[in-house]
Amino acid sequence: MNKRALVGALTAAAVVAALVGGGLWWRHTAAEQKADDESKAAVAAFAKGWSQRSFTQAGVTFAGAQVQAVQDGFTATTAGLGKGPVSVTPGPVTRDGDRATSTLKVAWTLGGDVPWAYDVPVTVRRDGEKWAVVPPPNGSLWHPAIKATDKLSATRTWAKRGDLLDRDGQPLMPIGKVYPVQIDPARATAATVRELEKVVDEPAGSLVAKLEAATKAGSKAPIAVITYRESDFQDRKAALDGLKGVIYPAREQPLARTRTFGQPLLGSYGAVSAELVAKSEGRYVAGDYAGLSGLQGRYDTQLGGTPGVEVTSSANPDIPLFSKAAVDGTDVKTTLSPDVQTAAESAVAGTGDVPSALVAVDVKTGDVLASANSPALGFDRALTGQYPPGSAFKIASTYALLTGGKVTPTTSVDCPKTFAVDGRSYKNYEGEELGTPDFASDFAHSCNTAFVKLSTDLGDGDLAKAADALGLTGWAKSLGVGNAFDASIPTNNGKTDKASAMIGQGRNLTSPLALATMVASVARGSAIPPALVTEPAASGADRTAKPLDADAVGQLRQLMRQVVTDGTGTVLRDAPGGAVRGKSGTAEFGSKNPPETHAWFVGYQDGIAFAALVEKGKSGGTVAAPVVKDFLTALAK
Repeated sequence: MNKRALVGALTAAAVVAALVGGGLWWRHTAAEQKADDESKAAVAAFAKGWSQRSFTQAGVTFAGAQVQAVQDGFTATTAGLGKGPVSVTPGPVTRDGDRATSTLKVAWTLGGDVPWAYDVPVTVRRDGEKWAVVPPPNGSLWHPAIKATDKLSATRTWAKRGDLLDRDGQPLMPIGKVYPVQIDPARATAATVRELEKVVDEPAGSLVAKLEAATKAGSKAPIAVITYRESDFQDRKAALDGLKGVIYPAREQPLARTRTFGQPLLGSYGAVSAELVAKSEGRYVAGDYAGLSGLQGRYDTQLGGTPGVEVTSSANPDIPLFSKAAVDGTDVKTTLSPDVQTAAESAVAGTGDVPSALVAVDVKTGDVLASANSPALGFDRALTGQYPPGSAFKIASTYALLTGGKVTPTTSVDCPKTFAVDGRSYKNYEGEELGTPDFASDFAHSCNTAFVKLSTDLGDGDLAKAADALGLTGWAKSLGVGNAFDASIPTNNGKTDKASAMIGQGRNLTSPLALATMVASVARGSAIPPALVTEPAASGADRTAKPLDADAVGQLRQLMRQVVTDGTGTVLRDAPGGAVRGKSGTAEFGSKNPPETHAWFVGYQDGIAFAALVEKGKSGGTVAAPVVKDFLTALAK
């Protein structure tokens, strides 16, 4: 072989060797890349399945374990963390041959939208044609600090709850112990539940029916029966102790001095409903306790503070894996006086089954001292009720007349049995007539026809203007009470509308608090919007005193005194505590013929203004005034 041929042969051999070697290198690189991709895909699939809480649909394979078995273990371990979303993000994957590792960033959203984040190492290995997730030999896939059989649970924690405070800064509902009596359906029998019905005074068979329903449904959840305060529980403890399957786990909650004290204004506290959880935007979860109504409910965010959460494992429940501290609640300050509230409640309790309300206001400040309702566990008619004021509104009508120069207390004003305006006839209570007395007597005896006649001297906006000046309107949203109502005294739209409004009928509506506020304005000589919740202060509340016409106010005070000394309110003539000034009211409502009536008496004594309402009462002087006397008598003790 010559030299040229030798060089050619060597060159050809080198090219062939290069081609063969390159092919081997390419095949090796492609295989490595495929292994990298497949190991990353296995990690990503695991992270996706975790995020979706389902590995059966994510295409995940587990080394030495069936997917369903892993799914069942995941559910058992993490069920106690709640149903909030979980996000799992894989980090970089490092592969070494047939094994690869990565770190998953796990972020749970616990109850109350509390985030819990941690890292979990994960290993995958080639398992035949697939890459499979390798469960740790002595640990858990779901958290690096627990074992495979451990269960995680997230427990809500609440710090110190704030108090509803009275005007002196003392708790109206301090924390006290209660005992929720419950039936354990797994242990109770029909015989013991029948005995329980007798102990808790429930209708025969009512609790047995609940037990049977729970048993049929396979429910093991305790059946709520009744919750007792400490004293009530101790009276029944011996009887309850002898009933198998009846439990009463003690807990603490805000408690007023009695079950009905300050209700429904102060409100209730108890277990949250599913509806409340859904509306809370993450604040509450099932099993939480919170304010449910009244001030407890309206200010629960402030009173309850911010909940915390603690995550523990079943193996080490005393050592938290994660915790977020709860934040104490803060107090809500009110203007209520417990002594005045107690006196008011004792007074309205005297109406028995007839619904009633009594509101008391501090004359000097305009603060609400008491808001009592009967029945106490029903509708808050004292602050949210909307009623025609009847003749109690004649205080405002008189202010309009006096300030407009239309009348004086000594002006002679006829009080006939009936008086017609634009073809509509108006009459007095029980057809009374007084002849031609002075206006002071018309006011004292609440002569409708005299006021209707005088309505023709007023403009369509005069009554609304007087009501506004006396503080009847414009403060409902700043009181700090949900659905509070002040008054609706619209501008009149004609003679009969004005005539009806003059005597507190027609379209006029007020709450008991509005009328108490009106009276306080007369007693004070200036209008100040009432206050009940002072901290947190309501936005937009302007409590600057607005002076009233001094001459008109002085005359009104004399007129209101004559109501008690020589008019419809004589039952209060000898009330303890000093001279009473007031006005009775009998307000027609409904469509019956003759119409039904509500009874009012409003007034003031010394530094306290008040308004009493008795629904479907015959007259203010005979029905509502005695309630006021009971109130003043209790207050004087």
